[in-house]
Amino acid sequence: MRLTPPLSLYLHVPWCVRKCPYCDFNSHVMPTRLPEERYLTALRQDLEMQLPRIWGRTVETVFFGGGTPSVLSPEGVGRLLEEIRALVPLAAGAEITLEANPGTVDAERFRAFRAAGINRLSVGIQSFSDDQLKLLGRIHGSSEAHRAAEAAATHFERFNLDLMVGLPEQTIEGVCADVAQALQYAPSHLSCYQLTLEPHTPFYHHPPPLPDADTLDQGEQAAHGALLAAGYEAYETSAWARGGDQCRHNLNYWCFGDYLGLGAGAHGKLTGPWGIERQRRARQPEAYMRAVERGVPIEESLNVAAQDLPFEFMMNALRLSKGVPREMYERHTGLSLQGLQPLLSQLEEEGWLEANPHRLCPTFRGQRFLNDLLQRFLP
Repeated sequence: MRLTPPLSLYLHVPWCVRKCPYCDFNSHVMPTRLPEERYLTALRQDLEMQLPRIWGRTVETVFFGGGTPSVLSPEGVGRLLEEIRALVPLAAGAEITLEANPGTVDAERFRAFRAAGINRLSVGIQSFSDDQLKLLGRIHGSSEAHRAAEAAATHFERFNLDLMVGLPEQTIEGVCADVAQALQYAPSHLSCYQLTLEPHTPFYHHPPPLPDADTLDQGEQAAHGALLAAGYEAYETSAWARGGDQCRHNLNYWCFGDYLGLGAGAHGKLTGPWGIERQRRARQPEAYMRAVERGVPIEESLNVAAQDLPFEFMMNALRLSKGVPREMYERHTGLSLQGLQPLLSQLEEEGWLEANPHRLCPTFRGQRFLNDLLQRFLP
């Protein structure tokens, strides 16, 4: 029997000061005059139109992602949060995260975001090296990265620092230096992503000189060793938390929870009597705002077919190093796990999954080659 899973709210802010050459997210160069008031109004109106789909449900987490949400004014963010609270019930102690670029913030701005209701910050450091940041096309340098990390530590108990590995011309020593500098600020959470060359990006068409496979592997191992020694736990493919301070919003994604995605290009997943629905909004900011103003914010909506649910569930759950309880599969998909048992037994025998009667959990090999493992669940 399928039960209604926890609900999160994702708010996409699609603008950046400059588009990074490796980025394939839905982000657009900020216009000279940012249409902040109109866009925030569109987000509120979009939420109002979705209320029948989520009526009576409590929002557990809120996440401002981008793009660069920190280009918004703290006052505007605060007003929107007040409007959200007036429309939907927020859980007591709800996690409210805002992504920030070191080049668009300072200590006073962080303090203002905290006063506006943001209680968790995610800062896109990527590297503390001036050379690496220039090669990545970032708008900030090392000094701005350090100031942003220090300001985050001053004004937020819970904050994440994003780092990237496998950067152009990056050495093992460079990876270790970035991790060591991040640890100076004792973040509650640290994300460590590998740079990938995504289609339709400048880096894909004109690849920079990247580290070879051995250097990349040794750099990742060195970073992981330093994080483990500092008391962080790798709870997801790219995510590390100290003292169990995991990102609750992302955990809801990985546990196949529901999320209402508002904003240009935002995706959502909602469970109801209709089944499991996936939604998508228009990618262009102007097109999104006009669609909301016409009363039709959803550009595409489809119900997930039953044969696609095993892959959709595992694509998220198996990112977690400890996996998920086996009963969560039936609760969140409405399908019996017995139908997958022959495949699960085979994957356990082949060393992809742990032989655990209570949890669906990848082995080290399953985590390391996650895409290969997930292909086995395709219909």
